Amino acid sequence: MAVRRRFGRQVSFWLLGLLLVLLLSAASAPSPLYGVYQRLWQFPAITLTAVYASYALGGLGALLTTGRLPDHLGRRVVLAAGLVVEAAAMLVFVLAGDVTALYIGRILAGAGIGIAAGADSAWLLDLSPPSDPGLGSLVTGAAPLLGLGAGAVLGGALVEYGPDPLHFVFWVLAAAYAVGLLVIWAIPDPALRRPGWLESMRPTVDVPAAARPIFLAGLPAVIGMWALAGLYLSLGPSLASRLLATDSRAAEGVVIFALAGTGAVSAVAVRSGEPNRLLVRGSALVIVGVSITLIGQFLSSVALLYGGSIVAGVGLGAGFSAYVRATAPLVAPERRGALVAAIYVVVYLSFSIPTVLGGAAVTIIGLAPTAYGYGAIVIVLAAISTVAVSRRVRDLRSANVPTE
Repeated sequence: MAVRRRFGRQVSFWLLGLLLVLLLSAASAPSPLYGVYQRLWQFPAITLTAVYASYALGGLGALLTTGRLPDHLGRRVVLAAGLVVEAAAMLVFVLAGDVTALYIGRILAGAGIGIAAGADSAWLLDLSPPSDPGLGSLVTGAAPLLGLGAGAVLGGALVEYGPDPLHFVFWVLAAAYAVGLLVIWAIPDPALRRPGWLESMRPTVDVPAAARPIFLAGLPAVIGMWALAGLYLSLGPSLASRLLATDSRAAEGVVIFALAGTGAVSAVAVRSGEPNRLLVRGSALVIVGVSITLIGQFLSSVALLYGGSIVAGVGLGAGFSAYVRATAPLVAPERRGALVAAIYVVVYLSFSIPTVLGGAAVTIIGLAPTAYGYGAIVIVLAAISTVAVSRRVRDLRSANVPTE
């Protein structure tokens, strides 16, 4: 039965954008609480980072199996399923009484986002304003970073000032997903239903030959950028707490927003720039930002910690959005889904595996030495891509291929 349309195209578009931000907020909202859980249940840093990284298990599984479902079942049905799973994840956190529950909550949160984000993103592209068809891609690229930043700030503020520090943020997000579940039934879904949904769940990841050179050239930087984001989301609050000499969860959440929130703003600000050159500049800014942050760590300077995080965030937002814009147009529309899946597989793995290794290193050598080593690796990876993509731009210019 057709659902009566209640929202116009423009309102629907921005409601979906807000919902995507709220979905990604669930990935970072628990970050200010990790230190609390660690002290409450007495587990080591490697367990803390493993809990954080388990999000990728659910996310990867959902991304690889449900990524094409919205093209068969429609956007609304798949997004609704993701919202239900995400709300269930928040309730698991509310009821958590030990580390096992944290693992379950993180895996469910990753699965919910993996299911819902693809449907929401496709719906945004469907409803992009005819006068600005690129707006859907822009919002889709900026919303995840904005959500990560907003979730950390929201989590920190509610833990610090809310009535129920361990649970209130999860109740708020669960309620938001319940409201979202109602709202999407009043948003027009123009996607045509197609048969073959079961076959579409067979995992498909591919990097077509046309996109392979720039995909590989920028790959080290993307790994470094998202490994850096993973470090901030898992251990960033601990680093901030160490320098600030405070247990303020709100202040700890702000350091994550300094990276991710700034990244979202920079992704919007550079939307018209040539992607290959922006990837070079974004990688270079990550190098500068991480260097400033490490100097701030060495000098115990809060200003340098936050300042370096902001600079690195600009590089992350500009660089990653440029990476997507540099690769996607080189691929036929019917193969872009597999390419996007490949990109996000890299993102999820970069988000998780280095973070777990960092947690192991903290257990062995301590927080500060781990931060220095981790930062140095990120700098090296970004430098490799800076050189590789610069050579590609130079080669294209020599061959008289336009780069703008």
